[in-house]
Amino acid sequence: MDSKEKSKYQILEIDDTKYRTLFPKKYENKKTYVRDNPKQITAFIPGIIKKIYVKEGVKVNAGDKILVLEAMKMYNDIVTEVPGKILKINVKVGDHVSKNTILVEII
Repeated sequence: MDSKEKSKYQILEIDDTKYRTLFPKKYENKKTYVRDNPKQITAFIPGIIKKIYVKEGVKVNAGDKILVLEAMKMYNDIVTEVPGKILKINVKVGDHVSKNTILVEII
């Protein structure tokens, strides 16, 4: 193995074990994982906004109901994971939303 071939290899570490490997193009071009912002409540599935429980400026606690999203004939209560104050409500009752639409923003 010459030095040019050695330079193609990369180190992959899994559970404190290091592996010398080649990454395929698919791996090199993949999107990096970005953690969701808990202060932005997004639609996890396309649907229709049926009810909104909060108003802008209202303080909320973790676990409070924010709104109801109807998707596939099921009513889903959307709750907040973090405490805060409602900054902006980006939807209104009757709106059709797609997946990952930002519904509510919290500060």
